[in-house]
Amino acid sequence: RLRELLDQQEGVRIVGDRFVFSSEVLFDVGQAELSAAGRAEIEKVARLLQGVAAVIPSEIPWVVRVDGHTDTVPISGGRYRDNWELSQARALSVVRYMIDAFGFPPERLAATGFGQYQPVDPANTPEARAKNRRIELKLTER
Repeated sequence: RLRELLDQQEGVRIVGDRFVFSSEVLFDVGQAELSAAGRAEIEKVARLLQGVAAVIPSEIPWVVRVDGHTDTVPISGGRYRDNWELSQARALSVVRYMIDAFGFPPERLAATGFGQYQPVDPANTPEARAKNRRIELKLTER
């Protein structure tokens, strides 16, 4: 059902069992605070996930894993020491927004940062780097 509803959303790709958002849709360059457009995109998914969560049997131990990914361009200066820290901060920003704005239970969310270490496209091109800067949401078992 989530796949059907999100399939036509701009800035969201469905890859296997994950919902993938381009970082440019959610964040300003080098930042981890959700932009206004980013909050609007996460709101759509959060509301859908709330509906799905309401019908998952209570005995199933599920979580929404929010994974942050960056490209390989090193960070210079700024608040974050490296891409790994930035990816973790972005994932945590999404998780906190889901808790604060939508009352998502914290025990049903996990924030993980992968930095540049799990690229979807290993090429060293602007297009590949753009694909690698992303947030992935996955409904999974704990």
